[in-house]
Amino acid sequence: MEEKKALKDLNLINRFLFAEVMDDPEVNQDALSIILGQNVRLLSSPQTEKEHRVSPLAKSIRMDVFSVSEEGTVYDMEAQSTYQTDLQKRSRYYQSLMDSSLLEPGVENYNQLNDSYIIVIADYDIFGLEKYCYTFKAMCEEHSSLPLRDGAVRIFLNTRGKNESEVSDELVEFLHYMENTTDKVASETGSERIQRIHERVNKAKRSEAVGMRFMREMEERNAARVEGRMEGRMEGRMEGRMEGRREDILNLLANLGDVPDYLTEQIRGQKDEDVLMNWLLLVAKAESIEDFASKIRK
Repeated sequence: MEEKKALKDLNLINRFLFAEVMDDPEVNQDALSIILGQNVRLLSSPQTEKEHRVSPLAKSIRMDVFSVSEEGTVYDMEAQSTYQTDLQKRSRYYQSLMDSSLLEPGVENYNQLNDSYIIVIADYDIFGLEKYCYTFKAMCEEHSSLPLRDGAVRIFLNTRGKNESEVSDELVEFLHYMENTTDKVASETGSERIQRIHERVNKAKRSEAVGMRFMREMEERNAARVEGRMEGRMEGRMEGRMEGRREDILNLLANLGDVPDYLTEQIRGQKDEDVLMNWLLLVAKAESIEDFASKIRK
């Protein structure tokens, strides 16, 4: 997963660089075409960091890259280099809010609702099946060959898949490039699309304006972290403490052997600070990973 780096060293999986690069219509088309395995032509320029809000009382969303094809299909592409346990539910919320803005008031025929895609590109395997691509469409449980033709599709891409024979070579190369965005990796691909994307990446990294935006974003993030520390009892500091507890637990477990994915996910998903403190005490005394796992199940 992405660590703090200078702009010139960022990989495309980084959300800032991803949004800067995918703001280019041709590059956006190339990425969508690679992912979907078909030529995609955009109706207009993409929108990055697009906010959707349906009510002051409801949670808003900010989509990384929003675009619309000439056929009217809408796409949201998200780059995810920070481990999250809520991406499946988050994709549902994003799709619902995106849909809410697609029909004008007074439209009575819901068949006019655009087809929509939520595409999440992550540098870890959300589902643990070692696949590069997981595509979800609604189906009937009682009749498995009966699809619900609502036009909603969610795709989760994993840069570290292992099923090369089941997806296109170009998609595999693109996902590897997302995590290893270097001249060497780009030169080794036979894909003209990936090479065009790399040209835009290099242009963004050389741009003084992009560099200034990157510095400003880093300063804002640092200021937010400082503010969180100063607030003490505020939620930001509590979450910081809990994240530290999680990392301490995982580091101690790693000294005992390879930590199973299910256990890593369970620890990272734990939101109770008292439970995390208890787990930290348990792992300090554990003789093995199995010993620790059995104790936290009790």
